[in-house]
Amino acid sequence: MHIAKIFFCFLIPVAVHAQKPNTLSKAEEKDGWQLLFDGKTTKGWHSFNQQTVSPAWKVIRGELNLKITREGERGGDLVTDDEFENFDLRLEWKIRKGGNSGIFYGVKEGAEYGWASSTGVEMQILDNIDGADRHHPKHLAGTMYDLIDASQTSRPKAVGRWNEVRILKNNGRVTFWLNGTITAQVDMNSKEWAQMIRNSKWYGANKFNGEDFAKFSKGKIALQDHFDEVSFRNIKIKRKLAM
Repeated sequence: MHIAKIFFCFLIPVAVHAQKPNTLSKAEEKDGWQLLFDGKTTKGWHSFNQQTVSPAWKVIRGELNLKITREGERGGDLVTDDEFENFDLRLEWKIRKGGNSGIFYGVKEGAEYGWASSTGVEMQILDNIDGADRHHPKHLAGTMYDLIDASQTSRPKAVGRWNEVRILKNNGRVTFWLNGTITAQVDMNSKEWAQMIRNSKWYGANKFNGEDFAKFSKGKIALQDHFDEVSFRNIKIKRKLAM
């Protein structure tokens, strides 16, 4: 009888309090993390080369969504108000069937630049099953777009499920993770990096399309409008990194 009672005690479920989306724990706050998305507003962001946020970017149920409601509508790339140089960026994304989007760092704005991709390095977001770019090994989900082959490491979750991203940049050394797997790693100060640029679509392009691609060590974070619906949440960043 006593043994049964003891065994029953071990079966009592323990309450686990998961952290709410778009919040920081006390430990994260103490460690220097900051939210880039509060789950309620687009505060801290604006559409590329604009002063405000396009209506196509909407906050819905704690998610930052690019949601096209009218034919021909564009949201434009969404960029942070602040610039970042060395950082640890974490976020989650999910994409619609066949969808394509991206996350950029090192973005500069100006009349001479047409998009975030004119200057910023991209981590690709893609439906690897039905996305049009799925056949290109340097265009799969999690790739450093058009620069590093991720055919062996790109493992996005099924459409409609959240994918976890980490982008770490410290003194030019950059690592991408998608769902815990490293998909890209490079030193932007190296000869290897220079050769990657020469072998990419950006080499020799004009400024509007990329002559200044990856030229800026400090720049804005951007989320891409690639015409497809995409959602983001839990966007947070840590600026000061241990050397």
